Amino acid sequence: MSEQVVQTIGKLFDFEHMTVYVMAAFLIGFFLLLFYNFIYHYREVDAKTQGLSQYARLSLVLQTSKLRLCFYNVQRRHYLFINENGEYSKEYNPIEFAEMFDRDDFEQLRKSIFDICEHRIRTANVRVRGTLKEDGTCDVFDFSVSVARRRKRSEIEDLLIIQHNVTDEVRRRETVKQLLLRYHTVFNSSVMDMVFYDQFGVLSDINEKACHQFGYKNCEDLLTGEFLLQQNPFYNGTDIHQLENTRSTSIIDFAKSHTPTPLIHDYEQKGVMYYESTFNPIRNAKGELIGVYMAGRNVTEMVESFHHQQEGFKKLRQMTKDIKTYIKNVNYALQVSDVRLVNYIPSSHTMEISVNINETQLHLSQLRCIRLGSPRFRRTISSALNRMDHRTELPLHVLFETEIRDNQHRPIWLLFNMVPMKDAEGRVERYFGMCRNMTQMMETERRLAIETQKAQETELLKQAFLTNMSYEIRTPLNTVVGFAELFESEHDEADEPLFVEEIRRNSNNLLSLVNDILFLSRLDANMIEYKQEEADFAMFFESWCQMGLVNVSPEVKVVVENPFERLVVNIDTEHVGKVIEKLCAVAVSYTEKGSIHTKCEYRKGQLSVVIEDTGRGIDEKTLPHVFERFVRDNGEELCGTGLDLPIVHTLVQQMGGSVELQSEAGKGTTVWVIIPCEASVIERRRELMV
Repeated sequence: MSEQVVQTIGKLFDFEHMTVYVMAAFLIGFFLLLFYNFIYHYREVDAKTQGLSQYARLSLVLQTSKLRLCFYNVQRRHYLFINENGEYSKEYNPIEFAEMFDRDDFEQLRKSIFDICEHRIRTANVRVRGTLKEDGTCDVFDFSVSVARRRKRSEIEDLLIIQHNVTDEVRRRETVKQLLLRYHTVFNSSVMDMVFYDQFGVLSDINEKACHQFGYKNCEDLLTGEFLLQQNPFYNGTDIHQLENTRSTSIIDFAKSHTPTPLIHDYEQKGVMYYESTFNPIRNAKGELIGVYMAGRNVTEMVESFHHQQEGFKKLRQMTKDIKTYIKNVNYALQVSDVRLVNYIPSSHTMEISVNINETQLHLSQLRCIRLGSPRFRRTISSALNRMDHRTELPLHVLFETEIRDNQHRPIWLLFNMVPMKDAEGRVERYFGMCRNMTQMMETERRLAIETQKAQETELLKQAFLTNMSYEIRTPLNTVVGFAELFESEHDEADEPLFVEEIRRNSNNLLSLVNDILFLSRLDANMIEYKQEEADFAMFFESWCQMGLVNVSPEVKVVVENPFERLVVNIDTEHVGKVIEKLCAVAVSYTEKGSIHTKCEYRKGQLSVVIEDTGRGIDEKTLPHVFERFVRDNGEELCGTGLDLPIVHTLVQQMGGSVELQSEAGKGTTVWVIIPCEASVIERRRELMV
């Protein structure tokens, strides 16, 4: 039995049979899959058709109710609207959809959608305003948001949004609200007294305002009594059936009235009353009288207030007149004293300058205030403005020079005195002050400083003269006095010519020294005036050199090199000549034998003079001090006269030039002088004159 089973199973699982079985199973599965797909597609189309049909019916219902149906796709975040046919009519992205509504309201709708998508809430109702129209109105919509479709795992795929246009309803409610508010305001108005009489002229109704006005605490006290219209003190007595709309103003002095007035409680104590009233008869369609309505108000306080107001106006007019006179006097004082009123407002960073109390002349920003001052005072102005911006409680006093010039071309100086002004809470609100023109005072101080400086310069001149004179004038003076005393003592007559020669030479040295001292003192005090004029330098140069070389030793060769036939330059001939003469004289004093060579040149707006000698020169230690006064070398000898080189150095510097000196002991000295000037004629010559 087991072998038969094995054989049977072997036949079943034979390869050929297995192939047939597999093919048969594959075909059966394919047809089953095709059939299932057909059924799924049919159901999907049917479901979609039914869904669109339902959407169409729903859209029709929504349209009749001014509703719109919209789906919000969570994944794409797009809004899809359904038309009347149940089809998607319009798709909006978030930006396009947001542009149709108020920004803040749309943010509420957007937040509600996100809350539903994140499962924080299930549904939401949001009121959203549309964008403003040209007439300034906007539509109002109510949005109802709920879940329309979910995916697997409860993920939301679409949201259903129902948009309801409630603009008309909102406007109707607003209109009704406003009307009710108006009626309520009129009904509860405390201004008017309201009294109603029936067709027989009997008081039947009264409001609380009228009760209090007539002196009653409870309206029932008036309604229980039979008060007639004829007893109303404000009624003119016309027959009630012939009454027309009547408006009147009554003035009643209850203290003097002899007619009883029961409507007014304690009327004897009321005094004079001013009352405005209106009586209006109310009739039905047939013209029959239904009642009389009275509206009135007590205007006694108003009349008395008017009388007081008239008296106040009279006083106010007088005060206004006094204030105008005061303002006029203040404005005149401001005009005469050349003072301006100033206000600085830290909140707006602006300064207001007024020529008088009533008129503002300038509105200046911070930048204009800073630019108003000269560059050296702009930091001061900026610091003052910064302190006021920080609302300092200390007064400010700022004096600065402006870039504005007056009619005399002087820079205008302004003085600002500012004090803080505080509000009711004690905080600094603004700064008020005055601006004064200090130009004349500053000009007076400047002139006073100049005069003081001149006095100081005069004192310096005196001190310099005394110092220089006492320093070196004694030597030649003592020599003169000494040789003069020799004449009075026993001496050989043959020595008298020597005495006379020494006296003459030292007297000349003394005179030259005194002249140099006086001239140097004037240089120190800046009292030398330089007058530049056109002159032929080539013509003067040789004569200046010869005047300085007049005492040259016969053993010294002199060379004067002048390469110009004509050289017309703009210089101060007097002082330039003095410089050349003194330099030549110094060269003569240093040179006992050898040569002295002078030459001049003009290049690129500069006139240069070179004086070179082969004398004893100046030692290295003394050389840095040669331009100082009364400098002596290692041999205790003066450099020249002791004042020549200082005078030359000061003169050249004050003329805008420079002087340099190079020397070596035992080999000679070279001096270069450069003076800036402009040449108008330059004619060179070929030969050098000796």
